[in-house]
Order: sequence, then structure tokens, then C-alpha cells
Amino acid sequence: KLFEPQLTTPRNVASPPRLGDMAFRVLLVACTAAVASASNLRGGTALTSNPIRRVVTMLQDMTKKIEEEKKRDTELYDKFMCYCKTGAGDLKISIDAAEIKMPAVTSALQESTSQKAQLELDLGQHTSDRSDAAAAIAEATALREKEAAVYAKDSGDYKTNVAALGKAIELISSGAGGSFLQTTAAASIRRLTIDMDLSAADRDIMSSFLAQGQGYTPQSGQITGILKEMKDTMEKDLDDVTSTENTSKATYEGLVAAKEKEIAANSKSIEEKTARVGQVGIDIETQKEDLADTSASYAEDKKFAADLDSNCATKQVEWDVVQKTRAEETLAIAETIKILNDDDALDLFKTTLPSSSLLQVQETGKFVRRGALKALRAAGSRDTRLDFISLALHGKKVNFD
Repeated sequence: KLFEPQLTTPRNVASPPRLGDMAFRVLLVACTAAVASASNLRGGTALTSNPIRRVVTMLQDMTKKIEEEKKRDTELYDKFMCYCKTGAGDLKISIDAAEIKMPAVTSALQESTSQKAQLELDLGQHTSDRSDAAAAIAEATALREKEAAVYAKDSGDYKTNVAALGKAIELISSGAGGSFLQTTAAASIRRLTIDMDLSAADRDIMSSFLAQGQGYTPQSGQITGILKEMKDTMEKDLDDVTSTENTSKATYEGLVAAKEKEIAANSKSIEEKTARVGQVGIDIETQKEDLADTSASYAEDKKFAADLDSNCATKQVEWDVVQKTRAEETLAIAETIKILNDDDALDLFKTTLPSSSLLQVQETGKFVRRGALKALRAAGSRDTRLDFISLALHGKKVNFD
């Protein structure tokens, strides 16, 4: 989100010191460093440069470091302020996009949820339909088996009776009616005479013929005529049951074919919709995550947009303080370097260090401090800040703030 540079804040940013006080503090540090540098000289050790020059070099290095920090902080600040100018527009684009996307994703999620519920209902219906079709085939098969068994019995009886009638007609027509009455076919004819739908006169004639022995010689034409009628009726009945059987068989086969097709269609639908249920389930989870992420990002952008103006104004104030304080530090260091490069500063340290050359100093730190104190007293200044330096050289704890 917002790129917040970590600016290097100089000391006492909240309450920057006055220019004169800051220069004085830098000068005090420089003096203390010079004295410490001189006090480090031990018996007979020669210095390659005088203490003042070392302090000046240190202050120049400080100036370079301050400039480097200024350059780095300026780059970060510029980036921050650039975002302050462009960030509001970017946030508005993101917020507007989220406001459009969230209702769309919510609608898609509702549609996917409804679609999944409908697919699950369809799966239940397809499963039920497939089971019903399988049950219908089983029921039709059982009925077909019963019908086939009935047809086999009836057609067998019809064929047997037609054969018996045909034999009777043949024997009676040939004049062997008496011998016919001694065959098993005569028994079948007697049963048919009772069971078949005959006129009373025809039944009486047939009964008289079948009841007489070989001595009975009625007109053969009348008997054969009745038998032929019976045979024609029997053949017609056989044709009827055969036709019914063929129709039932064709109906069964059509039913089985239709139900098998229905089973195949339901099985295919179950397979396809099961896969779709899985995919829609994945889509629902994806849409839920997308909605949650978009909502969270939307809330974060709204909050950030509300805080952006305040954050940018605060950063501007902080940057102004940083710039002012850094400028004061840089000016104070420059003034200190100017003072230390002055001939009076060199004379002061020569007085403090009585040797003719700083390169030949062999005094101890304690002697150097005494010399510095003597020089401060000789200055005769009533400046209280010089009193603070004297107290510091005496080893007193002084608060320069």
C-alpha cells in the first residue's frame, strides 16, 4: 500500500535548538575531541597531524554523512509525496472496481448455488427413473414368461386337437369309422364334443356316433361335415392365440428396448451431472474465496483512502522539521569548522599545549586539561558557556541542555 519512507530524523527534531546553541554544542564537542586527541599522546610518541586538523576532518566527514542522508531521505520523501498525489486516484479505481465486482461475484455465487441444488435434484430423479425402468423390465419379463407358458400349453392342445380331428375326418371319409372309434383320437373327439360350442343337433349326432359300436353306419358325410367345422374352429382358435402371443412378444421386446434406452439415457445423465456437480462445487468455493478477498481488499482500501490525506499532511510536517533541523546542523558544523580553522583557535591550543610543536607533545591527559583550564581563565570571558567547559574539564557532570 502506502510507501512510507523511514526518514533519518536528526537529534531533537521535536524541538530543534537555536542556531547559536547548536553551533556552541558542536564547538564544545570539537574542543573535547581535540583535548582527548592530545591527551592520548604517551611518552615520546609523535603525532602525524595536529588535534585541530583531526577534528576539522571529523566534522567534514559528518557533513558528508549528513548530505548522504539528506539525498537518501529526499528520494524516499519524493516517492511518498508522489504516491500522495497519485495514490488517491489509484485507490478510487480499485474501490470502484471492487464495488462493481462484489455484486457480480455475489450474483454468480447465488446462481452457482442454485444450479448445484438443481443438479442434485436432477441426479435424484435420474437415479429414480433408472431404477423404475429396471423394475419395469423385470416385471414385464416375469409377465412374458407366464404368457409364453400359457401359449405353449394352449397351442399344444390346439395342435393336438386339430391333428385328432384331421385323423378322424380321414378315417371316416375312407369308410373306417368303426376302427376310428377304437383309437385314442376318438377319446379326444368325445372331449371336444362336450367342450366345444356345438349346436344341440350336432352334439347329439356326434354323441350317437361316438356311443355306437362298429355296427353304427350313419351317413359319413354328415359326421365329417361336423368334424370339419370343429377342425376349422380349432384352427382359428390356434391362429388367434398364436397372433396374441406374437403381439405380446413384440410388445415385450419394444418395452424392453425402450426401458433399456431410458436406462442408458439416465445413466449418461447421472454421469454427466455428477461431474457438473463436482465442478460447480469447485466454482462455488472459488467464488466464495474471491468474494472474501475482494471484500477484505475493498474495506482496506476504503480505510486507507480515508487516512491518506491525514498521513500525507503529517508526513509533510515531519519533513519540514527534518529539513530545518538538518540545515541548522549543517550550518552549525560549518561555523565550527570556520572557528577551528581561525588563527585564534590555533593560538589557543598552542597556549594549552606549551610545546613548540604539536608533533612533539609528550604531556599526559591530566596536564593537558590543566593547560586548557589555564587558557580559559586567561581569556577573561564572562560567558557562562565557557564556565560549562571549565566544569567539564574539571570532570564535573554538566547538563548542556
